[in-house]
This record gives sequence, structure tokens and C-alpha cells, in this order.
Amino acid sequence: MQNHSSTAQDSDSAARHARFGALPERIAYEDMVEVKAASPRDPERDAGDSGAGRLLACMAWDLVL
Repeated sequence: MQNHSSTAQDSDSAARHARFGALPERIAYEDMVEVKAASPRDPERDAGDSGAGRLLACMAWDLVL
């Protein structure tokens, strides 16, 4: 003999399934991750421009004043 609460849950579950259908299949972690080799370091790009810091500081002061 089922109690009233279990019957109500079953009918609610059936109504949700009829409205929304089933959940999609789970995606494996390996399918979500892409592994790439890192690009080699570029010393010229990493060195930067020594004048760039002064330019940014001047721009910051211009915005404040």
C-alpha cells in the first residue's frame, strides 16, 4: 500500500518529465578540455617598452586633474 505522499511525488515527477523531457547525457571531462602546447617565450615581447610606464602615469594624472 502506497502512502499519499509517494503517489503525489510520482505524479509530479511524471508531469515534469512530460513537460521538460529527460536530462541530456553527461559530457566526459576529457571532451570538455583542450590541451595545447604553450608558445615559446618571446624576450622582446616580455621586455616591454620602458616609456610605456611613464605614458600610463601621465594619462592617469590627466584623468585625475
